[in-house]
Amino acid sequence: MQSYFRRHVFLPQDHGSWVFTISPLIIGIFAGGKISYATIYLVIAVLAAFLIRQPVTIAIKAYSGRRSKADLPAARFWFLTYGGILLLALLALIAAGFAYVLYLIIPALPIFAWHLWLVSRREERRQMGIEILATGILSLAAPAADWVGLGQYDSAGWWLWFLVWMQSAASIVYAYLRLEQREWKSTPNRWIRFRAGWRAYAYTSFNLLSTLSLSLIHALPRFLFVPYLLQWAETIWGIDHPALGWKPTRIGFRQLIVSTLWTILFVLIWRP
Repeated sequence: MQSYFRRHVFLPQDHGSWVFTISPLIIGIFAGGKISYATIYLVIAVLAAFLIRQPVTIAIKAYSGRRSKADLPAARFWFLTYGGILLLALLALIAAGFAYVLYLIIPALPIFAWHLWLVSRREERRQMGIEILATGILSLAAPAADWVGLGQYDSAGWWLWFLVWMQSAASIVYAYLRLEQREWKSTPNRWIRFRAGWRAYAYTSFNLLSTLSLSLIHALPRFLFVPYLLQWAETIWGIDHPALGWKPTRIGFRQLIVSTLWTILFVLIWRP
């Protein structure tokens, strides 16, 4: 039984993905304004769905020869454990009258299958595109939690999904920039620094200008651009101050702080 409790089998190793799962949930719960048993079922379902990816990935690696087949019993155990919890949570949501929330699972299936296919081919690393798509799937937790809290479908939930996804996508692009910078031997001139960071700058600038414009025409809460201003300012700072020699954990920790502050600001400013 002790062999089943292998951390690399039952817990995701990409620690940054936790914030992309928990942040949408928190935003959706506060937007919904009410915590019920159905909210608890949803949180359990989202976390179980997030966690089940790890044992499945380990199993694919074992079958493709990338890991020892000694990991397979633990992978099966945790797949069945997380799968059972997920199934029970989904049944509880259906019983509570929120069967329509399950439709949000549909787009996750092809993305997950694509990820596993890349894992089987040893090509899952440095796949920015699929990571951005994956955060779009994780961001669906925001409207789901919103609808469960409100007790009904509300089109404003799609705004939550899009707004959260915008931030997550920009965070991933910026993280790739910081990881690239840490390999530099010296600080290049400002033009080269900006050219390397143009994509992160474009993402965060689009987010800031979009939310500011929508706020001005009252399509969004008046000050909702403020969290995106924080992310934009962090990106400008990061472009001008390369992460030369930084460890990935230091980059991830700074990203976590910014994402946490972004989530807090969003929750405080958002009004359904």
